[in-house]
Amino acid sequence: MGEQTEQKGILYLVPTPIGHLDDMTFRAVQTLKDVDVIAAEDTRVTMKLCRHFDIPTPLMSYHEHNKERQGKRIIEELLAKKKIALVSDAGTPAISDPGSELVTACLENEIKVVPLPGANAAITALIASGLFSDHFYFYGFLPRSKKEKRQQLDELLEVSVPIIFYEAPHRLKDTLQLLNDKFGKRNAVLARELTKRFEEFIRGTIDELYEWTTTHDIRGEFCIVVEGNDEEQVREENIWWSQLSVMEHVKHYINNKNVRANDAIKQVAKERGLSRRDVYHTYHIDHK
Repeated sequence: MGEQTEQKGILYLVPTPIGHLDDMTFRAVQTLKDVDVIAAEDTRVTMKLCRHFDIPTPLMSYHEHNKERQGKRIIEELLAKKKIALVSDAGTPAISDPGSELVTACLENEIKVVPLPGANAAITALIASGLFSDHFYFYGFLPRSKKEKRQQLDELLEVSVPIIFYEAPHRLKDTLQLLNDKFGKRNAVLARELTKRFEEFIRGTIDELYEWTTTHDIRGEFCIVVEGNDEEQVREENIWWSQLSVMEHVKHYINNKNVRANDAIKQVAKERGLSRRDVYHTYHIDHK
C-alpha cells in the first residue's frame, strides 16, 4: 500500500442536490471551497451551484465524451498532490456516470478516494414508493436499443426485490411498454421532479403507468420503481409446464412459438434440467 495521504492528492466524491438547493450539505460546500479544482459533468450546471454558495474554486469538465483524456489529466493532478472534487449535474457521482471509472483509476494508482454522503434520486424515490424497501436492486438506465433492453429485462424477471430504473422523458413511454410486456401487472411507481416544486409520485400497476404516459405531458427525469417478483410468482413462471409431458412441452414451442424442433428440444432440456439427448430421444420416440 502506498502513502496515499502524504505522497498523493485526494479525490472527493461530492453529491449535489437533485433539485432543491437546500439539500446541499455544509460539508459538501466546504469541500468544494477547499479543493484545488472541481471536476464537473457539465461546468455550466456546476457554475450555477458554485455561484449560489459563493464557491470560487476553478472548474474542469469530466464527462462521458472526454473521460479518457480528462481522466488521465485528473490522475496526473492527483499524483501531483492536488485535491480534486468530482461532481455530477445532480445527485451522487460515480452512479450511472463515468465517475466510477475515475474511482477505479485512482485506486489503481493508490490515490485516496473520500466519498461524501448526500442526495441520490434512487433512494429518494424508493423510500416514498410504498414498495418493500429493506432490500432493493438498483439498475439505473436501461440500454437504448429495444433488443438489448429486452435482454436486460429478461435477466431481471426473477429479481424478488424492488428494481429501480432511471429514464429520460422521451424514452419513458417505450420503456414502460416493454416493462409491461415483460413484467406484467406488477405494482410500480413513477417518481418525477424529486425534491422540486412539482414533485410527483404516480402509483399503480405498470400498465396503468403506461396509460398515464398516453394522457399526460411527460417532463423531467424519472425514477421507476418496480415491484419484485415474489417466490410464488417465480415458481409459477418456472413450472408453467409442470402438467405437460416432455412431448407436449416440446410441441408447445414448435406449434405456439414457431420454434424449430431442435431449438425446442434445447429449451425444454434447459427448463426441465434434463440432458438434451434424453429430450431428443423422448421426442423422437413419441413422435413416431
